[in-house]
Amino acid sequence: MTTLKLHNTRTRTKEDFVPIDPDNVRMYVCGPTVYDRAHLGNARPVVVFDMLYRLLRHVYGADHVTYVRNFTDVDDKINVTALKRKQAGAEGSLEQLVHERSDETIGWYLHDMGALGTLEPNQMPRATEFIPQMIEMIEDLISKSHAYEAEGHVLFAVDSWKDEYGKLSGRSVDDMIAGARVEVAPYKKNPMDFVLWKPSTDELPGWESPWGRGRPGWHIECSAMSYELLGDSFDIHGGGNDLMFPHHENEIAQSCCAHPEGEFARVWMHNEMLQVEGKKMSKSLGNFFTVHDLLEQGVPGEVIRFVFLQTHYRKPMDWTEKKAREAKATLRKWRALTAGIEPAASAAPSVVSALADDLNTAGAIAELHRLASDGDAAALLASAQVLGLLTDEMGGWAAIAAADFSEYEEKLAAARAEAMVSKDFSEVDRLKSAYLAAGLEVRMSKDAVEIIAGSGFDASKLESV
Repeated sequence: MTTLKLHNTRTRTKEDFVPIDPDNVRMYVCGPTVYDRAHLGNARPVVVFDMLYRLLRHVYGADHVTYVRNFTDVDDKINVTALKRKQAGAEGSLEQLVHERSDETIGWYLHDMGALGTLEPNQMPRATEFIPQMIEMIEDLISKSHAYEAEGHVLFAVDSWKDEYGKLSGRSVDDMIAGARVEVAPYKKNPMDFVLWKPSTDELPGWESPWGRGRPGWHIECSAMSYELLGDSFDIHGGGNDLMFPHHENEIAQSCCAHPEGEFARVWMHNEMLQVEGKKMSKSLGNFFTVHDLLEQGVPGEVIRFVFLQTHYRKPMDWTEKKAREAKATLRKWRALTAGIEPAASAAPSVVSALADDLNTAGAIAELHRLASDGDAAALLASAQVLGLLTDEMGGWAAIAAADFSEYEEKLAAARAEAMVSKDFSEVDRLKSAYLAAGLEVRMSKDAVEIIAGSGFDASKLESV
């Protein structure tokens, strides 16, 4: 069996991965807070841990891997979006509008992530489905003197875990107090103490508890869900490195104090952040966009996935239009090479070996290029599919792109040639407008006319041209 090596954030070393139970390899990844569409940066951990999920299934068998990724569907940001809808005249109570917004956003998320070729996890729990388990865990922490009630809130007492708190991120409590923006509240015993439960108004989502009507803090959600679905010890916990502190530190503290008999997560994996054209993505820079935006602009999901996988997950990733163009050209070439053939019985060992080395997807793609160069189409197809590329489900864009538009190119070229003589370009403009309306891209140079299909191509709109 292939031996995987994974970088463990907690030990800061690359270790041989030895599952607790090879018949049930368990992984938990922090999912989205569902208040809006996923931006491109949100998609990176989804693709990274989808790649790990695929690799674990390849090594241990699809029936021997359990992947859990949650939805945070109780949060202040969701409440704000629902309140705006209420103020705009939407019908229903504020709590109903919160649920509607969550359902809508979860649907968007699953569609957009599916377009990137990601497999759905085995379980996708919603935080609101596990409120009783959260309350039970909080009561247990209070009984063990790891948490305390104060003014309708329940807080975790960091001092009760001070010797261990901060080991994941490598910072002491004093350093974290000095460098972190913590909520100042007079009822906290320590500035770093964090909320397990907080009060909720009558109109906002809330649940009855021993501490009054309220709702859980963010961190306790993942601890309760992972315990219920994966147990007190599981193999891998993943997420973006922006979650390392405070979210993952707090998860460790809560879970290890509530269930000291377990290990919580053995291996912690964190992906680096994403940039756009060399700069941090932000609305102020005008380089902020969602996965949906890219898909609507005609960038195929397979191309987005390919660009992501070209960079190792522990390195910052830079999204550029140049990379997207090159990825599209490469995938089109590979799809042409593998068209109509059956994949090899197994992926090339060199590709699996690269992936087994801490998810070296860049190395695996280099091997795919070699297989393509050697003309080994069957091995290329089998190997690419381990990475979620060249699958039938992802190939729709390539089939459209391969359509023959020579008739329309010739018609536009002839109209342009005539217009150059008559100086009347109305027919050229008419044809271009019709092609664009049908979802075609028109590229005209001095010597040639090229027409290719965009993602919204509709052949029926060309019938009258």
